[in-house]
Amino acid sequence: MLALASAGPAVAQQQPAVRDTVRRPASAPVDSLRRGFDQQRFLGGLKAYTKRKTILGKAASVLFNFTERREEQGGLDATLLDRQYDRHNYKVVRRVDVKTLDAFGFNINDSTRVPRNILEKGGNALHIKTARRKIRKLLLFRPGQELKPQSLAETERLLRQTNFILDARVVVNEKTSTKDSVDIKVITKDVFSISGGLQIRDVGAGLLTLRDKNFLARGHDFRNRLDYGLSNPQGWQYEGSYTVPLRNYVGVQARYRNQWQYEEAGASLYRGFVSVNTRYAYALNLTRFNQGIQRTFPEDGTIPEFDPMGYTVADAWVGRAFQPRSYDLGYENPARVVVATRAIRTDYYRRPDPTFQSSNTALFSLGYSVRRYYKDRYLFGFGRTEDVPTGSLLTFTSGYDVNPTGGRSYFAGRVALAGFNPLHGYLYVNGEYGRFYRYGRWQEGAFSSEILAFTRLYHTGNWQWRHFFWNRSIIGIGRQPSDLVLSIAGDRGLRGMSDDGILRGTSRFVLNYEANVFTPVSFLGFRVAGIAWADVAWLSTNGRPSPFQNKPYTGFGLGVRLRNEYLAVNTIQLLFGFYPQGVDDGRGTRLYQTSRTIYRFNDFSFGQPSIVRYDSGL
Repeated sequence: MLALASAGPAVAQQQPAVRDTVRRPASAPVDSLRRGFDQQRFLGGLKAYTKRKTILGKAASVLFNFTERREEQGGLDATLLDRQYDRHNYKVVRRVDVKTLDAFGFNINDSTRVPRNILEKGGNALHIKTARRKIRKLLLFRPGQELKPQSLAETERLLRQTNFILDARVVVNEKTSTKDSVDIKVITKDVFSISGGLQIRDVGAGLLTLRDKNFLARGHDFRNRLDYGLSNPQGWQYEGSYTVPLRNYVGVQARYRNQWQYEEAGASLYRGFVSVNTRYAYALNLTRFNQGIQRTFPEDGTIPEFDPMGYTVADAWVGRAFQPRSYDLGYENPARVVVATRAIRTDYYRRPDPTFQSSNTALFSLGYSVRRYYKDRYLFGFGRTEDVPTGSLLTFTSGYDVNPTGGRSYFAGRVALAGFNPLHGYLYVNGEYGRFYRYGRWQEGAFSSEILAFTRLYHTGNWQWRHFFWNRSIIGIGRQPSDLVLSIAGDRGLRGMSDDGILRGTSRFVLNYEANVFTPVSFLGFRVAGIAWADVAWLSTNGRPSPFQNKPYTGFGLGVRLRNEYLAVNTIQLLFGFYPQGVDDGRGTRLYQTSRTIYRFNDFSFGQPSIVRYDSGL
């Protein structure tokens, strides 16, 4: 049973090793399967082979790495971060020393670790190390200023969450610390930010991707995706964006997407409640759309006719966080009361028919948020430091939509809770409900919920494993039978199931289970893990309001996950799935590759006021 962590600070505990005290009698028969294949003996033999001085032995030592990592030897217990530097609160920051490490061969916890082989040295030669002045722009403190509570822990967490930094440490130099001032050390380790790919589908057709998460070593994110040789009249489609992070976590983005009968161009300026101490958050988005609405549905082999449609969307919001009074001397209250407002203007300059009308929408939110973070390992990564969000979030949203056909009100609420205990695991629960109201009657709405849980990390020698459970549901309320927008394909439901656009419903309920086994094997810098998974999804179709009125779709499978934390595209998964009802072309099995893991954390930071999401997305 999972137990929620208490609201107060937690005390890190060392997990004792569990030994098997049951001995097999001498006369007991040996397991025939173990006699046929002993994995410990196999790995031991492979490890011994890598130590040989022969050419093949040296080649094997480059491919496979069995060296136990220093950070694993020392251990990293899950600890609450809020109060580890309380004694330095409000001291003046004298000096900030920033040290950046290249992507390969260096260890943020071991200063003696340096690149040793040709792969590590060659990778660093192709990588431009992040500029130290870029790191300084991301710090929540400055020389000459007072050190606010949680600024060190929050800075370390925010650095780890950037695209181009793998891990970070922000510590006080205790040797030079005085009663009224401190020196601070900041150490960051880069990821190899450049990634790309070429997929050949046919002669003259394929997919080209290119991305740099740290373009010009300034943290700029440059993405490009080009599909060519397509069967539609345009023959190609492109999607790209350029994102520039500025000081104080302000971001600017330009984006463009062009495909047959659809074009989108936009720009954004944004800053969220990135830190517990952030007072203001805001965003401004301007987007222009040009697309075709299909008017005729001819027979196969002929091109349908489209009516042109064009419109612009201007979207802006601003929020202010207020800190309640603290009754714990020397400790700031982690809770925040947040108010926010948002305005959305949709303006059609080309309409296919009169039903498409310009509109103005205004939303207002009032919320209460408590945010805390723990550190742990082997969650979604393979040994790097990961931040586990816990806390609570309560929001109430109201709004009004105005258009030429009349106005209508909107009301919504959300509750989210999460707790973490290093000896039991993690539990996150979220639920939100929203609905429109017009002329004394309730109209369409949606209810969305999510439950994410994982167990503690279990150990057997150098092997570790966890169990993950995930439940998501979207229930359409007051929807028309034609509102078939929800899918259960891929990350939305059954992994390995492609989205053919045919299987759609008005409500869905999804259960996902996964067991991850982290092995000590490393192949070409990629850590190796085995996974077993099971997915179940219910979807309401044929006008049925409840998804449970239909039989569930199921999928089961096994796979191997390879992950190199130092690369921009750091995960490769080879999965085999069995589907009793069949998928895609009716087959009941599928072998496929993906680079995306299905699970993710939800933070407790307050976001922009919004309508409960009801579409084919997650």
